[in-house]
Amino acid sequence: MSVSADGFINDRNGGIDWTGPSDELFEFHLDRVRELGGHLIGRRLYETMLVWETDPSLRSTPAFTEFAEVWTALPKVVFTHTPVHVQGNARLATAPLANEIRAMLASTDNNVEIGGAHLAGQAFELGLIEDVRMFRCPIVLGGGTPFFPSVSTEAPLDLLETRTFDPGIIFERYRVAA
Repeated sequence: MSVSADGFINDRNGGIDWTGPSDELFEFHLDRVRELGGHLIGRRLYETMLVWETDPSLRSTPAFTEFAEVWTALPKVVFTHTPVHVQGNARLATAPLANEIRAMLASTDNNVEIGGAHLAGQAFELGLIEDVRMFRCPIVLGGGTPFFPSVSTEAPLDLLETRTFDPGIIFERYRVAA
């Protein structure tokens, strides 16, 4: 997920317009999503990403078209407390988060990603997150939804990888320390 320099995934009004990727970063995202075997996703992020499946205008470049195709084909499990209609290769979660994670992992040999701050925070608190991947953007928002949840115990991280993209966005990948 994209995160501000001060640790927020959206601004005080829920906006994410400060996170737009460069072409190079978009290609990096495409490569990452290509390698996924599934995605567990919160409702708000699902609704944000649904445009890749429903809006033909987002297929305006070869890279956008490929991303839309890869995203559409990716199996998704949507977690929500609010009624929502899911479509395509998505289904609503029917079991607790830990069970859905285990089922998704059992269905693929590829990585499984969790998207949505609240959902990822729950998985983090349950100890079900192995890697944390963030795209730190050069902006201070001063408020919004925090990237990391409040946790009951410290969770040391080992830095595995960094990469810098224009305009100053830094990809950081951490392993949750044992």
